[in-house]
Amino acid sequence: MENIIQFFILIPLLGVIAILFLPRKDERAIFTTTAIVFASEIITIFLFIIFWIFNHKKMINKQHLTIFETGDVKIFIDYCFDLNSAVFGLVGAIIALMVSIFSRTYLHREEGYKRFFGLLVLFFAGYSLVVFSGNFETLFVGWEIVGITSFLLIAFYRDRYLPVKNALKVISLYRFGDICLILAMWMSHHLWNENIIFIELNDPAIVDAHLKEHSWYGVFIAFMIVIAAAIKSAQIPFSTWLPRAFEGPTSSSAIFYGSLSINLGVFLLLRTYPYWESITIIKIVIVVIGISTSIICGLISRVQSTVKTQIAYASVAQIGLIFIEVALGFHVLALVHFAGNAFLRTYQLLVSPSVLSYLSHNMLFNFDSKINSQKRIAQTSFKKSLYILSIKEWNIDHLHYNYLWKPFKSIGNILNAISNKLVAVLISISFILGVISYFYQDQIHIDLIQMLPFLFSFIALALILHSFSSRRDALTTWNIIVSSQLFIALAIALLNEDFEHNHILLYLSGSAISAIVGYICLKITKDIDNDIKLDRFHGYIYEKPKVALVFLFACLGLVGLPFTPTFIGIDLLFSHIHKLEVLIISITALSFLFIELAVIRIYARVFLGQHKKLDHPVAYKSS
Repeated sequence: MENIIQFFILIPLLGVIAILFLPRKDERAIFTTTAIVFASEIITIFLFIIFWIFNHKKMINKQHLTIFETGDVKIFIDYCFDLNSAVFGLVGAIIALMVSIFSRTYLHREEGYKRFFGLLVLFFAGYSLVVFSGNFETLFVGWEIVGITSFLLIAFYRDRYLPVKNALKVISLYRFGDICLILAMWMSHHLWNENIIFIELNDPAIVDAHLKEHSWYGVFIAFMIVIAAAIKSAQIPFSTWLPRAFEGPTSSSAIFYGSLSINLGVFLLLRTYPYWESITIIKIVIVVIGISTSIICGLISRVQSTVKTQIAYASVAQIGLIFIEVALGFHVLALVHFAGNAFLRTYQLLVSPSVLSYLSHNMLFNFDSKINSQKRIAQTSFKKSLYILSIKEWNIDHLHYNYLWKPFKSIGNILNAISNKLVAVLISISFILGVISYFYQDQIHIDLIQMLPFLFSFIALALILHSFSSRRDALTTWNIIVSSQLFIALAIALLNEDFEHNHILLYLSGSAISAIVGYICLKITKDIDNDIKLDRFHGYIYEKPKVALVFLFACLGLVGLPFTPTFIGIDLLFSHIHKLEVLIISITALSFLFIELAVIRIYARVFLGQHKKLDHPVAYKSS
């Protein structure tokens, strides 16, 4: 009976494959397939919950598939089922079915009808992976799928400027959360000396023994988990990405940012609660985040002029309260609160297109002048200050740009002053010297060998920041990103003498294939009119839709999404960095943060946005 858990993920994956082979204009077949997927999911989960209840509600763990195993490193897919999985899984399936039924009519004759439903089912596959994950690796795979489908659905109206721009903003913060999860997995490996499964975290004796022996490492892991959860659930100070994400269709906004995706931060805290429940400082941090979010986002929601923005901040304020409930141990209350908030926000967002007409009708027929308007005007200066702050969303976007992204962009702009030819020469010389150093380590002074990993890590990060802020030719920028991967592998190979050659080959094999495919796609696109500079959006998806799709897969493969060997290689690379190598892990984490942003930026600038030619339709800037 435990083997049924895998079908919770297989059903939506089979649905994605089925939708791929359906005709683009056959809306009835596309919707029917989607509805069957979600209805099957509801029935399967519901029957399994009944079985689980009669089985005394024991936490079920099922190791499904070992992907890679060597030495003390074992990467495997593991499934888990408990009360949290039951509630999140069933609520998610019901809401997904409701949204798909709504979208059948809402997106009728929309150009991207098939694309929307395919992404919706793929999102649910990622969501199910997170909800039924039994270890960090499985959770991370689903986490990544949810992130990339979010980006693609925010940029659903890809011929407009703001949807594409806001999709890039959202995935930037999402990637920050991804890196926090990777760091938590990295330190967890060193803390436990194995890939720990969640069911083992329910043993207080094991957890307490490890935390007492390595208290600071435990705090670091818990802190990374909290940051990842706060970003995914749009908690302060990461709240302003949520209304920007509403540039996509209303139905995707409802399922992603009104109900399911935004609550995955809550699920992450619930799943890891046995690990950090004894760490007082972490519980205080979560409560502070929850209280701050509830107050600030509650104030912001009351003064916004758009319905969707009001709903977005109201939802975030409620999730802040759920964070507090989780930290205080009221988990059943948190699950009930999650379900109620999810259904309410889904309903509110689905009817939001009609709200304006309702309000206009109400104002026309039920107008009531305010006699005592003077009392409303006479507000205190404190209330006025709160009003102005809330209108400006507490300047959180401005703070993000100035203190999170601008410093790295400034470094990249400085590096962009160097000519491409000089960069190519320096890269070639540095890499040749690095390879020689790797094969002749015994003949080089020990102090120099210890410095080389830091040097090559800095070179890799510099190349990535150069690409991240580049406005030059996309083909050249792509080549620079690819070369940075070589320096990352070289730095870690020199750092750890036990680093095996097959680990390097595994990491670079997926990157190499993606790099070649991406280069070919950009070359084909450049041949259209010899212009793929990154100083504007080109919208080449009109001429080359299939090339755009292949290039997107190349981008995802280069950054290590779960369908390439690069995903395993990245896990292996991090496992070879010692827990005391603070500088190396910081530089490597920053490198992987900006690699994805740089390649997704190339995809967006070259293939998305308004087309520059006048023989194509030009859309308004915003939806």
